[in-house]
Amino acid sequence: MTRRDRLEILVAIALVAIAAFCHFALSEVTAFVGAAIALAALARLVGRATEQLGARLGSGGAGVVQSALGNLPELFVALFALNKGLVEVVQAALVGSILANSVLVLGLAFIVGGLKNGVQRFSSNRARMVSTLTLLAAATMAMPSLAHAFHTPAADHSHTLSLVCAGVLLAVFFCTLPSFLGGAEGEEHPPARWSAMTTAVVLAIAGVGAAFASDWFVGALTPAIHTLHMSQTFAGLVIVAIAGNAVENVVGVQMAARNRPDFAISVIVNSSLQVALALTPVLVFVSLFFPTHLTLVFPTLLALVLVIAAILGAFVVNDGESTWQEGVVLVGFYVVIAASFWWGT
Repeated sequence: MTRRDRLEILVAIALVAIAAFCHFALSEVTAFVGAAIALAALARLVGRATEQLGARLGSGGAGVVQSALGNLPELFVALFALNKGLVEVVQAALVGSILANSVLVLGLAFIVGGLKNGVQRFSSNRARMVSTLTLLAAATMAMPSLAHAFHTPAADHSHTLSLVCAGVLLAVFFCTLPSFLGGAEGEEHPPARWSAMTTAVVLAIAGVGAAFASDWFVGALTPAIHTLHMSQTFAGLVIVAIAGNAVENVVGVQMAARNRPDFAISVIVNSSLQVALALTPVLVFVSLFFPTHLTLVFPTLLALVLVIAAILGAFVVNDGESTWQEGVVLVGFYVVIAASFWWGT
């Protein structure tokens, strides 16, 4: 373990301690911000530990581990939010995770990579396959919302329809998982720097810390929403989604800056796909054990934005090239989306 690794672990622990102090001693807004920063640091720590497992297990094992652990902080936030009945926040956070990666992070990667390295080229076949699957998953997620919006007979059975859609999404995830176990094209895992015991301990620390930080984050969420005069939808769509996807946000942009566009695109678009095919249906089924059930009946605008963002993401990666101008358009579109939900849906 290098000095930098130890420093990152200490910083993450320190941020969790600061978040705890903010939660118990300071205002709700300060507690909210502190918990969000701690969640982002813990997400980064989970990513570090996952890299070490990947070096030991190979690309295939790393893909499985990333699917299981990559969204750990976001999963905890969603579970605590569902326990408090904040279904609107959870729905917005799920859509926001897909938007953040398909639009915001992809745009930032295009900007940084394009300004530093010029036009970047990546494997269009793999990117096209992942983005197409994401588009199909987004369309599946939106079906209960469209049925409700157009008052079809299925609208009276939205809960059952949501379970059917969730089951299909999970089935697609397991059917397509083998094709992704080879890892990103051109991806190489450096030798493991941590021992197996160290990796397990770091994952345990990050998991426990994420559980506490998520509880504090959700506890301060409603008071912070009222104080800052923002909607629950905006909080989930932007703040929760960005905090929970810190690993992909950082790694994707870093890889683009290092002129590794294949790795960058793989990390970014695969994260959106994992949220759509795995995290969302898992939460739909797990919510059956909570007082408030999660359905896929999103507010109509949220469902439409989800599909539009998936279409846009598929379009920009289709040619296998990226420019900083495309990145500016993507980031600008994300800002417009976020602003549209500040007052609610």
